Amino acid sequence: MLEWMNDPAIVLLVLFVVPLLLRVPIAISLGLSAAIVTYIFDLGIDMVPYNFFAGVAKVPLLAIPYFILAGYIMERAGIATRIVELVESIVKDRIGGLAMATVAVATFWGAVSGSGPATVAALGLILIPAMVKHGYDRPFAAATVSVTSGLAIVIPPSIAFIVYGGIAGVSVPALFAAGIIPGLVVAACLMVCVYIISKKHGYRGWKHPKPVKQAFKDAFWGIMTPVVILGGIYGGVFTPTEAAAVAIFYGLFVGIFIYRTINKFSILVDVLVDSVKGTAVIMFVVTCAGLFAWVASTVGLVERGSALLLNLSQNPWMLLLFINIILLAAGTIMDAISIYYVVLPFLLPLVAHFHWDPIWFGVLMTVDLAIGQITPPVAVNLYVGAHISGLTMEQITPPVIPMLLASLIAVFFITIFPQLSTFLPTLWGLD
Repeated sequence: MLEWMNDPAIVLLVLFVVPLLLRVPIAISLGLSAAIVTYIFDLGIDMVPYNFFAGVAKVPLLAIPYFILAGYIMERAGIATRIVELVESIVKDRIGGLAMATVAVATFWGAVSGSGPATVAALGLILIPAMVKHGYDRPFAAATVSVTSGLAIVIPPSIAFIVYGGIAGVSVPALFAAGIIPGLVVAACLMVCVYIISKKHGYRGWKHPKPVKQAFKDAFWGIMTPVVILGGIYGGVFTPTEAAAVAIFYGLFVGIFIYRTINKFSILVDVLVDSVKGTAVIMFVVTCAGLFAWVASTVGLVERGSALLLNLSQNPWMLLLFINIILLAAGTIMDAISIYYVVLPFLLPLVAHFHWDPIWFGVLMTVDLAIGQITPPVAVNLYVGAHISGLTMEQITPPVIPMLLASLIAVFFITIFPQLSTFLPTLWGLD
């Protein structure tokens, strides 16, 4: 027993896993285990504050608070409501109309928010009551919103891609471009799933009183949001960080002068408070996870973990299967950002060893983690959806299962067809 206590790598692993099993918050488990190992094994305790600062003092990470603030502004500007009205007026009373509209709106909103839980919060208050009002089962309605909102970390701009790009040293614009087609593949699989369920139960859309032409006119400024953000990035007008800042001012312009929904100073204060809270949580996780990653690399845990994975199989397809399983399992107990910092250092040597495209691998990893956000017990999106709809996790989980299966089918296609991820970056010269 004393032998393993002299191994800093094993001590680090134990000090991380045990608190995690005792339901200690993930950021505390990461930061505390790293700090204790640094102190006990004399790795330089004075490096801890430096690593805390270095963890967030990265230009690409500046985009995170900006995109969070932009998402809250877009929500309060009334853009979500108008986009929902447009899609509802298009699908009318077709079978599964409102369910498929939910998938479409969540896919679009991913290009505005960049965060799964924020998308659930923004759309759930609008779509869940509308679906229930028109005959949909409440758990199914809440599950549809919660699951499809997981697309928010796949559809660009994506906070997850920003974090991955910073760790792996990959171009963030290339990752944004790579996420478009896989995000649409996931959306298509979910649309087929909700259509089949809706047809079985007789769920339909409804004849929205607003004509499509009028709904499009009302939603025009909202539709232009991803065009402004992504068009500016791919057009070389501004970087992802600058695009996030532009999104803030665009949202304020639309909310104050076009829709005039942001008409009180108190609304701006509420938006700023909410965005600060969201940013603080993410950045605290980033700093603690970054410290853990540094210590894990210093004590050799990363190299040993990579070697262990390589020993599982030299067949790249079998190893990809193992990696997908590991990521899906990790997503059930940890948040996506923590997983990037903890798991990605183990996987990057494998990416180099098998000459996998790091952009494709980043998309695959992100889709796996998006599924993890809707897989209990730590299903962030489901918790938000359950809270909004007034349901328990036990009630919302059963209708989630077929959607999980649909998402796994999408993972299969993204895994065996890397071209789905690499086509647009190559076409636009971003690879």
